[in-house]
Amino acid sequence: MPSALVKFLSLIIPLILSFFGIIGGIISGDDNQFTFSVDASKTGETLSNPVSNVNVWSIEGNPFVNATKNEENNIFDFVEYVQFMQCTGGTGTRDLFKDPLDRTVLDDYDFTVLIENCRGVVDLGGKPLLKLGSVPLKYSEKAATDVGFNMNRYPPDDYDVYYDYIKAIAEALVKEFGREEVLTWRFGVMTEYENYDWFVGSDSEDDEILAKESAEAYCKLYDYTAQALVDVLGEDVFVGAHSMTVTEGVWDEAIFIEHCAKDKNYKTGKTGSPIKYLSASFYDSTPGEYTDGYTLPETIAYIRNVAERNGLTDLIYGIDEGRILCGVNSGANNDELLSRTCGYTYQAAYDARLIAQMFNNDIDYFSAWSYLSNGLLDGNPTVSYHVAKNAAKMAGAKLLRTDNTEEGRIIGGEIDAVSAFNEETNTLHIMAYNFKNDLDYKHDVELSFNINAPQFDGKKVKITTYTIDDDCNYFDEWVEDRKTYNIGNDCFNWSPDDPQIDSPVTLENQEARDIYYNELYSKYTECSKLVPTEETVTVENGKITLNTNLDPHAVVFYEISEAK
Repeated sequence: MPSALVKFLSLIIPLILSFFGIIGGIISGDDNQFTFSVDASKTGETLSNPVSNVNVWSIEGNPFVNATKNEENNIFDFVEYVQFMQCTGGTGTRDLFKDPLDRTVLDDYDFTVLIENCRGVVDLGGKPLLKLGSVPLKYSEKAATDVGFNMNRYPPDDYDVYYDYIKAIAEALVKEFGREEVLTWRFGVMTEYENYDWFVGSDSEDDEILAKESAEAYCKLYDYTAQALVDVLGEDVFVGAHSMTVTEGVWDEAIFIEHCAKDKNYKTGKTGSPIKYLSASFYDSTPGEYTDGYTLPETIAYIRNVAERNGLTDLIYGIDEGRILCGVNSGANNDELLSRTCGYTYQAAYDARLIAQMFNNDIDYFSAWSYLSNGLLDGNPTVSYHVAKNAAKMAGAKLLRTDNTEEGRIIGGEIDAVSAFNEETNTLHIMAYNFKNDLDYKHDVELSFNINAPQFDGKKVKITTYTIDDDCNYFDEWVEDRKTYNIGNDCFNWSPDDPQIDSPVTLENQEARDIYYNELYSKYTECSKLVPTEETVTVENGKITLNTNLDPHAVVFYEISEAK
């Protein structure tokens, strides 16, 4: 054999063997070992409650009137604010008047439905976040409800008449609940204000003119809305605005943020507008397909950077709606996910991944549409519920340095962890997840945590472990039972991948619903229970070692505290 060929083979063969060794390790799981180091001796930023908000589309149907607490799976164990996305106008059923269509009388206010729903939220232990700003039909001469979300997209003809309306709402809330209580609530001015389907300033077919007139109209609407709140509640009222940002709108939201910082206020004539928070939307397309817009950190970074370079340095930032738009399977009429989540355990790791991004990028919250099989107040807990309830326990703790040695090799996999220490409760928290953006992901991982916790040196600690996987998810059993009972995709209205099975928007076929409730529901109640494990160890030299195996898309939470 020629010497040159021998030399070539001596070089290439080890590389080939190495390559197949790596692939073989991935396939067999030999290299699916990941080690994290956690240093609890140095703390960073204090974490917010990432799951403090939930969404309700509108007050139509009185979703919180006479609502009762779900004693077994109470979202208000971790939820603080209920966002009513549309609650003061835009359609004949949302406009708060005795006769919404009588343009000859502009002040026949009737705030009963708003007050009753706010009372329901407060009685359950939450606080309302009211999205104001959608203009009543009779306040806009050219109001039209035949596009977008079938509501009035236009500004008021007379901003002072609209101001009086918002001020009257604030006064009615103060009369009912008291000023101090209402000051603990939050307010927004519209939903996705630069979204063509929600609000425009004109009908111009020229994109530049449309953008300019829409931005001006919204800034004016914001000023009048916010000032009406200030004039009733004072300067401390918590008011802000919700943009799309994840994808482009009709106009650049930087115009509005700069307006709040330094432009002339349309209502007061002074410089600037009152603003306490900025929020955005964040949607991925389907399970396994990310958005073609910004990532979550990029979405918030954009609006934060604009605000801070304009001197707005004390705002909070969150996501007011989002997660996943559509399922991989379509129902009879639609492939949308009603809850914007899928039922597969994939959703657990997806949520944990977003929460880790929030913790690491100082994002305050991500508002959810649903946590239970029947929405917010009723039904069995989803994996999203289990993740949220445990992630909320990390609020108030201080972020710790968590390093991944990246020993394992999973192509396209994201195996990561975040940790925090709560100095008030003397508790160390760890969240870790095994995620890949692929519903067919099959690889489990072995995780090790080497923890430096001098505050526990020489003490006995209790380690509580919550593992969120198929064992606490009813949806995998539902998928198999559908085959047994021949419940096809045509039995669903929207995507059958949604865990909110109790809703007829998801499962609309009555025969299938009867099977679900009469034969399967109680089984799913048992399947959805999350049972923690506990152990007590003595800490030597301030060191703790944890080991676990995580199934595909599983999430683990550890709570480590001094044993009583």
